[in-house]
Amino acid sequence: MSEKEWNKLGAYLKETQILGSIQSTLYWDQNTGMPKKGASWRSEQLTYIAKILHKRNSSEEFSDLIKAAQDEFRGGLEKSLNQEIIRSKKRNLELLIKEFNRQKNLDPKLVEALAKAKSKGYESWQEAKRKSDFEIFLPIFKNLIELRIEETKQISDKYTPWETLAQPFEPDLTLEWLNKIFQPLKETIPSLISDLNKSEKYHWDLSPKSQQNLCSKLLDEFGRDEDLVVVAKSPHPFSITLGPDDYRITTRVVEGEPLSSFLATAHEWGHSIYEQGLPSQSHQWFAWPLGQATSMGVHESQSLFWENRIVKSKSFSKRFFKHFVSEGCSLNNHLELWKSINHLKAGLNRVEADELSYGLHILIRTELEIDLIEGGLEAKDVPSEWNKRYEELLGIRPSNDAEGCLQDVHWSEGAFGYFPSYLLGHLISAQISSQMEKEIGLIDNLVEDGEYEKIILWLKNNIHNYGRSVNSMKLVKNVTGEELTSKYFVNHLRSKIKDFC
Repeated sequence: MSEKEWNKLGAYLKETQILGSIQSTLYWDQNTGMPKKGASWRSEQLTYIAKILHKRNSSEEFSDLIKAAQDEFRGGLEKSLNQEIIRSKKRNLELLIKEFNRQKNLDPKLVEALAKAKSKGYESWQEAKRKSDFEIFLPIFKNLIELRIEETKQISDKYTPWETLAQPFEPDLTLEWLNKIFQPLKETIPSLISDLNKSEKYHWDLSPKSQQNLCSKLLDEFGRDEDLVVVAKSPHPFSITLGPDDYRITTRVVEGEPLSSFLATAHEWGHSIYEQGLPSQSHQWFAWPLGQATSMGVHESQSLFWENRIVKSKSFSKRFFKHFVSEGCSLNNHLELWKSINHLKAGLNRVEADELSYGLHILIRTELEIDLIEGGLEAKDVPSEWNKRYEELLGIRPSNDAEGCLQDVHWSEGAFGYFPSYLLGHLISAQISSQMEKEIGLIDNLVEDGEYEKIILWLKNNIHNYGRSVNSMKLVKNVTGEELTSKYFVNHLRSKIKDFC
């Protein structure tokens, strides 16, 4: 049977996706190569595209196309298809309707104001961070909070304001569920912090050029296709997909931190390889919902897997040490490299944090966000509240705004609700790692033998191929046979501490 209406909808989605990829390309350029004085015009460009995208995603034409495709599907097309395709098409329609309803409730003027605020926020955040002065960022920060709160009023009465903002990142998330998942970590991790200082700190460094060389060798080791993946530098590392065969990642070199760029590259590779492994059937890829990642929690689980389970393993240090030596590393052996990569000590910076203390960085940010959006916390009080909570949970206090509340880019882009994805990613990564080892062998052994293709294939078959066909929690249950739990992550942390004792 003909799929005339379905194909019309697909053509519309493709055009929308092309516009979205242009928006993403401008974002990539803004972060990697745009001159500072280009910020004002870039803001107008991004605002213009945001207006067009919102209009397309909330238009009557789009609504009619969805309805026509749905009627065609129910009117006989459904009977001519196999069960797998039927499920895929139903899920695509379900997700399209859900997103359409979200978009149609948004005032176009609010969409425009948010786009402008995001662009200005990024520029303001960069200056504030450079000068370590939160007051520079405060006016636009307050504006972003106000705009996001207004957005929640327009699009949802089902969730609380903060839950509403978290939905695009982690669909179906509620505060009750999140507290249930995170509370054991808040109770357990601080009690383990006393063991952090048992690892020896090695003092060494590498030139920026050597660090870049090592990042390139790392990606080659993992099997990067240079015709698909491009690497650049940015103030904050990120991964972005600009097209079906166009994957970009960025990293940054931090003075005095010879492993920062290396670990960031491994992290962003994990994001990129997930994107590369998403469903590729013609009716799903690139514009249909099922061709997209299910949630940022799952996305972060993939990046954290490559950063923590692969690069921080003993077998990786053993296998890769020769490359560090060739770039001037002064460490004596691979065990010293492994201890350097896994150095356990509470620090102020989230991106540079070890696996044990990392969760506390996320808990602090998550609680601050919730308080800002629905708990009455004033924006001006963020620096003092941030410093207070760091002292309470990590036993350390930032000495300035740059190493404190200005260290992350997320709030400058209005991305409230994103931070929990990082910690959920740790939990998901630990749980799926356990399952992977049951099925294809110990990760240490796989890495020692350089069997990255085997690892990637397992991830593609068990994680990536799902796309958005199920939400993140159902995905975890499908793969591991049980609900998401913190026990695998906590056991991993205890095992890591034990290694240093």
